[in-house]
Amino acid sequence: MELNALREALRGLITILCHHNADPDAICSAQALKELVEHLNPEAEVGILLPEGASSTSRRVMEALGIETMDDIDLRGVDVIMVVDTSSLAQLGSKAGEVEASKAYKVFIDHHTPSREIEEMADLYIVDDSASSTSELIYKLYEALSLKPSQRAARALLIGIAYDSKHLSIAGSETLKVVSRLLELGASMEEASRLLTAEMDRSERIARLKAAQRMTLHEVEGWLIAASHVSSHQASAARALIG
Repeated sequence: MELNALREALRGLITILCHHNADPDAICSAQALKELVEHLNPEAEVGILLPEGASSTSRRVMEALGIETMDDIDLRGVDVIMVVDTSSLAQLGSKAGEVEASKAYKVFIDHHTPSREIEEMADLYIVDDSASSTSELIYKLYEALSLKPSQRAARALLIGIAYDSKHLSIAGSETLKVVSRLLELGASMEEASRLLTAEMDRSERIARLKAAQRMTLHEVEGWLIAASHVSSHQASAARALIG
């Protein structure tokens, strides 16, 4: 990691950007990064910006952890733009053009392979596609800088990791080591699971029932294929059909 370059860049007005409809990994990694930047440079003015809002799950996490975001800002007037959990400009929605036009120092931190446009635009790109999540990568930044996350940052990072690793069901050994350290810092797996598990609303239940009602079953070369159609909550309905 280019830690010296990162330290030198953190000056002035700094905006941390998440992708549109920000998920818990984006929100939680942004909060932990904000605290890290404030630790490295207490004089920096740091804020989190959500170009086109956050998911309902993310909003629940934000309320529980007291995560605050900015209303809006013209990115062409900031000194540093830090983008988390975003591998293409299109994911920044209405702010993509401002990011591209801004003369700010641009830092991208992600666990996805970057698009060419971001590789060419970034002044600093910190990527680790072996990490389970951007939250795990942010923890590794703390570790590389010999810093410990606050309890709130640790809680946020665990929630982000749990979200992107499907409640740790696809977590590897390195991820589980990070989880263990976060638990020691005051994070709670019970809290993460509770905040990431939403009670299904009525419209989603109806969509699942309609999908089951309309389902047709086909067998093709030993494969069972369930087909149906609904006008909303398609992903949830599909999950219900395959169990």
